[in-house]
Amino acid sequence: MTQIQDINDYQVIIVDDEPHIGTVLQQLFKLENISALAITDPQTIASYITPNWAGIVISDVNMPQLDGLSLLQQLKKQDNDLPVVLLTGFGDIAMAVDALKKGAYDFIEKPFNNEHILDVTKRALDKRSLTLENRKLKRELESHIAPGPRILGSSPGVMKMRHLIDQVLDTPADIMLEGETGAGKELVARYLHDHSYRNKANFVAINCGAIPENLIESELFGAESGAFTGIDKRRIGKFEYANGGTLFLDEIESTPMSLQVKLLRVLEDRKVERLGSNTPIDLDIRVIAATKLNLQQLCEQGQFRQDLLYRLNLVTIVIPPLRERLEDIPLLFLHFARIASARYHKALIALTPQQTMVLTSHDWPGNVRELRNLAERYVLLGAEAAFAGNLDSHTTMHTSMSLQQRVEFFERLLIEEALSHNKGSIKLTMEQLELPRKTLYDKMRKFDLDRKQFIDN
Repeated sequence: MTQIQDINDYQVIIVDDEPHIGTVLQQLFKLENISALAITDPQTIASYITPNWAGIVISDVNMPQLDGLSLLQQLKKQDNDLPVVLLTGFGDIAMAVDALKKGAYDFIEKPFNNEHILDVTKRALDKRSLTLENRKLKRELESHIAPGPRILGSSPGVMKMRHLIDQVLDTPADIMLEGETGAGKELVARYLHDHSYRNKANFVAINCGAIPENLIESELFGAESGAFTGIDKRRIGKFEYANGGTLFLDEIESTPMSLQVKLLRVLEDRKVERLGSNTPIDLDIRVIAATKLNLQQLCEQGQFRQDLLYRLNLVTIVIPPLRERLEDIPLLFLHFARIASARYHKALIALTPQQTMVLTSHDWPGNVRELRNLAERYVLLGAEAAFAGNLDSHTTMHTSMSLQQRVEFFERLLIEEALSHNKGSIKLTMEQLELPRKTLYDKMRKFDLDRKQFIDN
């Protein structure tokens, strides 16, 4: 079978045991700027289909290895909404009806008319695009109303990060998270798990830098009774416990060199053996690793294995530090303050414009964790205790911003504050800011603000 390096490179996969059919269709589609791959063996094609693939499958019905109707059923198990067009050289109406009942998008007889197959293909691609867009909108809605971690903010860095997360959410790819201390790496890892199809299984987190070197191997891989001194009963390792779900390896840079080669083996084989056992355990697992350091530099210094880095960073998600997403600070502060208000049974007093300016002029070396702690102190002890002496040493006035940039920045902050205070109500926000409805909507569009994000925050 022709190997599919990346299914996202293709809009159409053509499956036909007659090579010339695939060649003809590829050439036809190329003239219409439709990327296509032709294969002759259908037996493993289903394993390449992912829920977010924006393409369709065109398959022959009569093939010796696997007939088209059986392939259709396999593909529908992978993604029930995937458009599958079937081709046949036999005018069998009963077969056509059966195929449509089983979920085929369309049924085309050979020899086919070029214009007809192009029309069917384009309509199927349009349908696929609409399906994926609806899925994305549904997922975004669910992410705002579902319990569990949420990624708040609308700054460019956060929007870029969220877009990448949506692309890989339901793929089996392992992920590397890069971010400074306190930037929210574990929150992103939990978000990836909770909003993926793995959310019914375990999310297991382990800090590779917090476990003694002589214990980390048994913590990860498990151990049989008597495998070494002190083990008097079987221990289930983190890999095995996370089977079907997600394993989060925080501070992966702290993994001992002696363990890295064993970790690589497990990631490559998707099998784990408990210490003291020779029986491999199959793993269906996503691994998310996180680091606050530059792993490539560690590789060059001989402190991290290059092959392990290549295996882990198939997809790298960079979490922006808080100083690069200043416009998100009021929303995040309010979110944390509301949580603290409920926890401590204290009234929440709105920030003054001066206090907001102080927050957005701080460099936040501790990132989101530092902001959350400040919000809790603010609710628990009051503004004077929270702000006094806590922000002075790392506060700047962002002198690199022009006057126009500063005006727009604080204009956005005021609109966000008003929307948050009024829980997304346009009418109340208009009254508070004394703005006409059209002006408010124009400014919200300019700053990419959506009232819905303030309703429950």
